Amino acid sequence: MDGSKKEWKTIDEYIEAFPKDVQGILQRIRKTIRNAAPEAVETISYQMPTFKLNGKGLVYFAAYEKHIGFYPIPSGMKAFERELSPYKQGKGSVQFPIDKPIPYGLVRKIVVFRAKENRETKG
Repeated sequence: MDGSKKEWKTIDEYIEAFPKDVQGILQRIRKTIRNAAPEAVETISYQMPTFKLNGKGLVYFAAYEKHIGFYPIPSGMKAFERELSPYKQGKGSVQFPIDKPIPYGLVRKIVVFRAKENRETKG
């Protein structure tokens, strides 16, 4: 169940490659991001579903065998350090285990923060 094996052209194509239960999680993350930043544009970048705002990366997400990777760029990680502390993390990523509830409310808060930050930074 590794989405990196193919060249994805759309988020729909990416999501359809996963089992139904994972598709549901991915669709809900997508909807959460879309609702939090309705003006963001959907694309594929680094072979992951990506949302861009003002031509710049906003957030990325991806499915793996045991977790959903969420990539809010390092600033989004730093701003929500305390809330993200229960989850395994990398420099600009967090892993939400598939077998535990996904924190969609936290995803929404991070996207709202990143969208505001994205709108305020030039270039």
